[in-house]
Amino acid sequence: MSAVPELRITLAGAERVVAGGTTYGDALEADGRSVIAARANGELKDLAAAVSEGDVIEPVPVGSADGRAIVRHSTAHVMAQAVQEIFPEARLGIGPPVENGFYYDFDVKSPFTPDDLKRVEKRMREIVKQGQLFSRRAVSDDDARAELAAEPYKLELIGLKGGAGSDDGADVEVGGAELTIYDNLDSKTGELCWKDLCRGPHVPTTRSIPAFKLMRSGGAYWRGSEKNPQLQRIYGTAWESRERQDEYLHLLEEAEKRDHRKLGAELDLFSFPDELGSGLPVFHPKGGVIRRVMEDYSRRRHEEGGYSFVNTPHITKGHLYETSGHLHWYKDGMFPAMELEGAEYYLKPMNCPMHNLIFKSRGRSYRELPQRFFEFGSVYRYEKSGVIHGLTRVRGMTQDDAHIYCTREQMQDELKSLLNFVLQLLKDYGLDDFYLELSTRDDSDKFIGTAENWETATEALRQAAISSGLELVPDPGGAAFYGPKISVQAKDAIGRSWQLSTIQVDFNLPERFELEYQAADGSRQRPIMIHRALFGSIERFFGVLVEHYAGAFPPWLAPVQVVGIPIAEAHAPYLHDLAKKARERGIRIEVDASDDRMQKKIRNAQKSKVPFMLLAGDEDIANGAVSFRFRNGEQRNGVPIEDAIDEIVSAIERRVQV
Repeated sequence: MSAVPELRITLAGAERVVAGGTTYGDALEADGRSVIAARANGELKDLAAAVSEGDVIEPVPVGSADGRAIVRHSTAHVMAQAVQEIFPEARLGIGPPVENGFYYDFDVKSPFTPDDLKRVEKRMREIVKQGQLFSRRAVSDDDARAELAAEPYKLELIGLKGGAGSDDGADVEVGGAELTIYDNLDSKTGELCWKDLCRGPHVPTTRSIPAFKLMRSGGAYWRGSEKNPQLQRIYGTAWESRERQDEYLHLLEEAEKRDHRKLGAELDLFSFPDELGSGLPVFHPKGGVIRRVMEDYSRRRHEEGGYSFVNTPHITKGHLYETSGHLHWYKDGMFPAMELEGAEYYLKPMNCPMHNLIFKSRGRSYRELPQRFFEFGSVYRYEKSGVIHGLTRVRGMTQDDAHIYCTREQMQDELKSLLNFVLQLLKDYGLDDFYLELSTRDDSDKFIGTAENWETATEALRQAAISSGLELVPDPGGAAFYGPKISVQAKDAIGRSWQLSTIQVDFNLPERFELEYQAADGSRQRPIMIHRALFGSIERFFGVLVEHYAGAFPPWLAPVQVVGIPIAEAHAPYLHDLAKKARERGIRIEVDASDDRMQKKIRNAQKSKVPFMLLAGDEDIANGAVSFRFRNGEQRNGVPIEDAIDEIVSAIERRVQV
């Protein structure tokens, strides 16, 4: 009788010897509730999988980022099982975990209704209580095709085996080296209840799913392309505890109140006319005021920072983007070409190639460097219809785009200065809670340039980030095709993170455009190019600020800073005279001379989120004063006109919130 083989593993930093056939769950003594999976040599594993010789094993707690993703992916399977039990004709699409939840796409005859979602969620809770086992098994391509013959979308995915990093969720099903199917088994009889093509891992049993809720449904094109059939997507959320889920649902309620699309309509800031097309916003007069103030302040700060303002056209011959590489690396994100006079023209997706032409337009000396070009440049990107979202994901946008050309010796100091400039300007707009993300290249073939240059550029960005003192989070593979980048992640008033400013180091475009400057020794040298967007885009930053402030902008940004409210019609001329004085001091003021009663006028101003109200009646007029009212309801009576104007001007100049 042969002895059971022994395997050496490392657990909690210590080497251990275990019997062959030991599972990760056994090795970790995992209960399947607080610890729901294992990480072996950096790879996530099911607790039921057997350990291998030399494994370095760590637990995956249910409340960790990986743990939540596994819970959410498992919940997506439970949802798909429930849907197919209730709607047997439903064909399966893809069901990945996503930030804060999960979704699954289905091909069904008609869209899901709210009552359908209630039925599905009820059945899901029954499946969870049953404690069905998630059981993984490897299958060949042919066997998978035979088993999934009735699932046309799954059959398409089988041909993608081994693909990784897709943005449509396919890699959660076929991203591994082999195909695997997860069977949901009855815990008592072992009978097959349901199965799905999946990479895994999953929680041990459906009872390991602590809390979930279905949120909504909607249409979604298969694999994100409008050229494909439209499926029906059900979204849900799942968490490590009911308490964490309740916290998240409360956050969603607050986020819904702050939704910039809703507030944009209520405050008459912007709209998305159907006549223009998806993702193409127009700004109304009040939104135009906010945007102008944002841009004017940014321009002033850039002038103080030594930037030169440039301007470039909206379209160009395609050859420019052949030179830059965008037509090869970024064409799917560009609008189709236009045929004009025998040449192909493209709407520009990026400003950088045009800025390179400006730099190249004449000889440059090292004495001119660093050369900082800045432009509010309109660009156009063919975003898929499924990802367009208000102002935060559009097809036409204005970038506050800067490109800095410097020597290699200047690069490090310039990066530190740039990052400090970016952070200080974001703080001026009311954001002050940041961390940084460093996006680097991976081993794929989607990057250009030498490994040496990439390493130099990445290290320079890393040092600049470290010098800021902010948390630095790695983003492997997230770089642009031409260079690594730092992105500033800013947290808003309710704790959500938004990617805003980016700084990228580029050795490659100066090479492709043959950019040169004359060095001190008379030689011709390539400059280093730094790409920098501060807002990212005006549109997106506008949307972020609307949600950060819940539409109640600080006085310096508010489209209407003051509303004068006469207590009676006879008091309106007094306020019109006051308004004239206020406008001379640069205050944006309106007088509500409508037929509404005073209390209605106050409510209207509060609903419009106007920072200040100045009320006037007989006593105020007699004393040359006003009642000074804030939008939170606080009020001071008998304030002299000049004092009221001075206080408003001070709040505007100091850019404070009231």
